[in-house]
Amino acid sequence: MTQITTRRFLQTAGLLCAGVLLAACGKKEAAAPAASAPAPAASVAAAPPPAKVFVVGTDAAYAPFESQNEKGEIVGMTIDMLSAVASKAGVEIKFVNTPWEGIFNSLQQGDRDILASSITITDERKQTMDFTNPYFDAYQLIAVKANSKVAKFDDLKKLKVGVQTGTTGDEVVTKQQGKNSTNIKRFESTPLALKELEAGGVDAVVADNGVVINYVTNNPGAKFKTVSDRAFAPEQYGFAVKKGNAELLEKLNKGLADIKADGSYDKIYAKYFGAAPAAAAPAASK
Repeated sequence: MTQITTRRFLQTAGLLCAGVLLAACGKKEAAAPAASAPAPAASVAAAPPPAKVFVVGTDAAYAPFESQNEKGEIVGMTIDMLSAVASKAGVEIKFVNTPWEGIFNSLQQGDRDILASSITITDERKQTMDFTNPYFDAYQLIAVKANSKVAKFDDLKKLKVGVQTGTTGDEVVTKQQGKNSTNIKRFESTPLALKELEAGGVDAVVADNGVVINYVTNNPGAKFKTVSDRAFAPEQYGFAVKKGNAELLEKLNKGLADIKADGSYDKIYAKYFGAAPAAAAPAASK
């Protein structure tokens, strides 16, 4: 009896120990998932979306407003103006050289967000795009050779005149001579038209005052003179955005007002024309 009792006692004790061990193992396995559980998704901070970069179309063949330097960088008064406006407006921009002939379509198609290319604000253009408040007052100017007898716009009626395609210079000469006139010679840029004048292919060029003066100043060997005429209506440049983009337009107008208020506008203007707008002679427009 003693042996049996002892055996049973040992068997019972063994079963109890096994039960305790199993229970202990069960607790450890149950606790493991809680210890390794990932932090709730709500506690992970989401990365902010990247800031939008607005693509600016500019025809960089129009010094001193917009052109390319020897490094291929786009520079000029218009570039400096919009850069200052964007900084005040808190928007990031990137300039992309865009041929004038396709520049308005690039805005309509959404390939460009802003146009900054010495663009004259006209009623016709306002039908398809929105403009900021004006950033430059402008008018047209005639370039002829120094020995030319041209003294006013009317003198061009029967002469060969060079213009840049699609500009307001093109418009005023077409209105004067007629849309079917063979005396109007159209070029991709104003400098090309002025080169043709130098070569004798045209008798005069009608284009922006600022661009003409810049060319004449930097090419004294061409022996040009300029002729102004009060018949040319005053014009104004504006930055253009897609029709209906009121949010971007408001930001740009606010930035433009800010750089005029703090003196930045006058400094940029004087950098290219030697004086603040009130003292400097106005330039012409596209």
